[in-house]
Amino acid sequence: MPYAILIVDDDMAITDSVTQYLTAINYDVKSALNAKDALKILDSFKADVVLTDIMMQGMDGLQLTQKIKQSHDIDVMVMTGYSAEYSYENAIQAGASDFIFKPFRFEELDLRIKRVIREADSKKERTKLLKKLEKIAITDALTGLYNSRHFFAQIKAETKRHFRYARALSLLILDIDFFKNYNDTWGHLEGDRVLMEIGKTIRSCMRSMDTAYRYGGEEFTILLPETKLQKACLVGERIKESINARIFEPEPGSEVSVTISLGATQLVKDDDFKSFIRRADKALYTSKENGRNKLTFLVS
Repeated sequence: MPYAILIVDDDMAITDSVTQYLTAINYDVKSALNAKDALKILDSFKADVVLTDIMMQGMDGLQLTQKIKQSHDIDVMVMTGYSAEYSYENAIQAGASDFIFKPFRFEELDLRIKRVIREADSKKERTKLLKKLEKIAITDALTGLYNSRHFFAQIKAETKRHFRYARALSLLILDIDFFKNYNDTWGHLEGDRVLMEIGKTIRSCMRSMDTAYRYGGEEFTILLPETKLQKACLVGERIKESINARIFEPEPGSEVSVTISLGATQLVKDDDFKSFIRRADKALYTSKENGRNKLTFLVS
């Protein structure tokens, strides 16, 4: 797809000539005679670059640049014939990516547009890469859930938010019953398949506001913001029943199911994130001591 350019200039001769040239070298071009019309066009036209004059009736080019940068991820190039009144620094401070004086050669304009687009594309690629690396840093590679490092960061943040806004916060901790036996019997590759499937099952049972984590080994945690304990227990039971219903086939002709034990609790007054986790952990071990394949909740 060709790159898209919006030209903004109240001199129709300039908008027409620049439009004709850029269209001829395969840009998708639109034009506006003032800033107000330009902003309206940008509501539906996905421009890669806006090329605007500075001196225009009503909103000038620097004000337009600021408006564009506030609400759009678009590069702006400023052009002017008033070199004594405006400087490169003025344009950059307003958010422009480049500054060009009139009269200019069309070839120079094309080169400058290409440079701005190239730098913008490079910036977008760097941003994508950083986001990908950030996601890798907080994600458990096997299950696709968040990892324990991110869990501790989030539970601290959610605990602070709870006390600031007085909103409910619940926590589930679950553990696969007799998972060591499963690994010893069928091997770690089959054990990994169980972990992956349980990760998928947890995701399918959660609400959009909940977040799930691989806490370590065969343990998982789920943070449930704005959720009281009774509702958290319903989510936990749904997860437990869904995992119970899942049949694994570690080798042809062998059908095996697994169960989980869960602990649930709700954040209470005078809690910190450590006591919050300890209480959920205690509830989990109560489930294990009482026969496993159970959900136990503790209020305090």
